[in-house]
Amino acid sequence: MPTGMERLTSNDTESPRPHSAHEEGPVSPTEPAPSDRLRAQAEALLPQEDGSQQEYRVYKRRWFGLIQLILLNIIVSWDWLTFAAVSSTSSQYFGVSQGVINWLSTGFLFAFVVISPAVIWTLNKGGPKPAIIAASVFTLFGNWIRYAGARATGGHFGLVMFGQILIGFAQPFVLSAPTRYSDLWFTDKGRISATAIASLANPFGGALGQLIGPIWATEPSQIPDAVLYTAIISTVASLPSFFIPKAPPTPPSASSSQTKTPLKETYKALKGNASFYLILIPFSVYVGFFNAASSLLNQIFEPYGFSETDAGIAGALLIVVGLLTSAVVSPLIDRTKQYTLAIKILVPVIAIMYVALIWAPQTRTVAGPYIICSILGASSFALLPVALEYLVEITFPISPEISSTTCWVGGQLLGAIFIIVMDALKGTWADEPFESMKPALVFEAAVAVAVVPLPLCLGLWVFKSRERGRLDRDRGFTPEGLHTR
Repeated sequence: MPTGMERLTSNDTESPRPHSAHEEGPVSPTEPAPSDRLRAQAEALLPQEDGSQQEYRVYKRRWFGLIQLILLNIIVSWDWLTFAAVSSTSSQYFGVSQGVINWLSTGFLFAFVVISPAVIWTLNKGGPKPAIIAASVFTLFGNWIRYAGARATGGHFGLVMFGQILIGFAQPFVLSAPTRYSDLWFTDKGRISATAIASLANPFGGALGQLIGPIWATEPSQIPDAVLYTAIISTVASLPSFFIPKAPPTPPSASSSQTKTPLKETYKALKGNASFYLILIPFSVYVGFFNAASSLLNQIFEPYGFSETDAGIAGALLIVVGLLTSAVVSPLIDRTKQYTLAIKILVPVIAIMYVALIWAPQTRTVAGPYIICSILGASSFALLPVALEYLVEITFPISPEISSTTCWVGGQLLGAIFIIVMDALKGTWADEPFESMKPALVFEAAVAVAVVPLPLCLGLWVFKSRERGRLDRDRGFTPEGLHTR
């Protein structure tokens, strides 16, 4: 005997619509037509294997965990660029070269790669809360160890590096969590925005570091105080992690309640997904170059007469303009689901800006660098949450943290490698100022342009895949296109 839901969907020839989730209550319809009310009610209550019906809700408490995830992403990125933002001043304080100071950023990125298997396991088995707590613990210990090293007479660089690596261990736990968190707590109407807010908080923290670092440490003797202030802020931001809710009492949507692909089978499934690689490669390259450029921004502009403050403003524009752009683009994509169109527009813009960055320092005026950094930030930040959520769609029912962590690992690993390569290329161009990074910028632009064709192939018949796997599940489609529950 078919259920009422089965009778409804089998006779329904219209395109199914997602239900509207209400705060702290069951999903209910908003349309006045009886048939629409029946459809909405049916989609809100879906039959389970034992014959009972599943009720889908969203909860106000989800914002508490999201805010905590935002705070941690901000502070971890701020910690990352603590010394890079004042690389010249830091090198004087510790009595080492700027190349050695760069290893504080490079080691941070390598730490991300080393601990990533534990991150995947934690998010997959325990969910976002254990990952957020782990990040808080690493952040607390790392910051106060850094302060101990910085406060030691003459500065103990090795101790500072150890603390920096511990904070590097914290970053993947919160940077890989947004897609998992939004999948667990949000419906398809808000996932991209939630992922965007939490993910882009990370570079926003970098912007704060770029701006505030040169203010707190204008001379070498002020480095320990700058590290102390950062440690205090990090402590305040970390403590609420222990009190966030672990999971909602009931799932927000059908896809959230569906059993995900077992961890052991995940990478076997990804191996045959061509669209995944068309996103993985450019994502890793562009995140890598963004990390490298953020770490080396002061060294890119300083040989041409720019101050640390000028470079800090450029870094802040890179991030703040990007955040504002993403605040506009993410809700639009949430409503339209035009993932591939957005990706194919934004990727070429990013590549063009990396090409333009080659000549920006040579203008010796702030206008050119500021404009280029603003456009680069706008396009990069608009792309980031769209790419992360698109990955979840094309890899569903693989758990979201798998694809996001894999891509972030690629970006952090390449970022560390790019910093080493670009630092090695410093000062090798004739007729340029001493320690000019023009050769490094040419290398950066060449690789950025080389990967552009990959995402442009998305949707072509050779690489055709299910582009809305999770969305189809929420709206009641099987892989064959049949409406079912």
